[in-house]
Amino acid sequence: MARQHYNVRMQKDLKEFTHAQLEELVKGLGGRSYWAGYIFSFIHTKAASDIDAITPLPKSFRQALKDQGLFIGMLKTEQCLKDPDGTIKLTFTTQDGLYLESVVLRDRDRNTVCISCQSGCRMGCLFCATGAMGFQGNLTAGQIVDQVYQVNARQIKVHNVVYMGMGEPFDNYDAVLRSARLLNDKNGLNIGQRRITISTCGIPEGIVRMASEGTQFRLAISLHGPDDQTRGLLMPVANRYGLAEVLRAAEHYQAKTGRRITIEYCMLDSINDSPAHARALVKVLKGLKVNVNLIEFNPFPGARFAPSPRTQIRHFCQILRDSGLETAIRFRRGQTISAACGQLGADRLQASKIATL
Repeated sequence: MARQHYNVRMQKDLKEFTHAQLEELVKGLGGRSYWAGYIFSFIHTKAASDIDAITPLPKSFRQALKDQGLFIGMLKTEQCLKDPDGTIKLTFTTQDGLYLESVVLRDRDRNTVCISCQSGCRMGCLFCATGAMGFQGNLTAGQIVDQVYQVNARQIKVHNVVYMGMGEPFDNYDAVLRSARLLNDKNGLNIGQRRITISTCGIPEGIVRMASEGTQFRLAISLHGPDDQTRGLLMPVANRYGLAEVLRAAEHYQAKTGRRITIEYCMLDSINDSPAHARALVKVLKGLKVNVNLIEFNPFPGARFAPSPRTQIRHFCQILRDSGLETAIRFRRGQTISAACGQLGADRLQASKIATL
């Protein structure tokens, strides 16, 4: 698992700094410590994109920040698409040319933002368009939180944040945890920790590490199969980490935190959707406090699978519910704009395919 360590002396993007680090920076440049509050507030609640926009700071101090090579990073919005069901997809590029996508899901009067932590992904799950893109690069904490700020700037109230977009969060652990803490900071957007969900394809050391953080961020684990053979067909990471090891990490997390875990399960026709698979899933989850999300597969260019029939998904769901597992079905949303679960990067794949013809 790649680790990214932060050093206040090496950071240049002020969006990366915690409130405490800003105080250290300000004092180091001869300023008054409370000026850190101005900087943090203007960046994280007012979406300031330029140091000169932080007008409560003396002009000379703003210049001192710029003289240090400091700046406020901001994603460039390349496209905004809206599905008839209300789903919105935003496509961004970073200053260094990385491509990423974010999705806003509307549910009655609540909005959930699905954000990316990497451009592409190195996990290579076969049912996911992002995995087919390959790994392009890690996003910084500033680039991760800016996805939420860009949504907020469109006058869309953000209620929940899920790290279920492009990338594997525990493959960019430090940036992800730092970004989650920035989103939760009471001086920023103050999004409750229990309204922030971090999802993993099943990296045990990341799950164990998160258990020791002392936070209340929610954990989701993408299982997609009740045994090693099925998972191995779908997820290369399953050949590195067996199901038993992933579940031991989940048990450790639960014992340490007492938090319920969400299990994500993508329904693939004739692959992992039989009644036998459902009964096996019930067996392996026994003893864990979980809720299960059954996700309707969303095809993308080059995908080798088909979605399970909805009658099959409902039957699978009923077996889980009859066993006492809290289970929900997530039918496709954002399909017409390639914003559904597993489709992020599909437009990029399609463009690449056309370019090579």
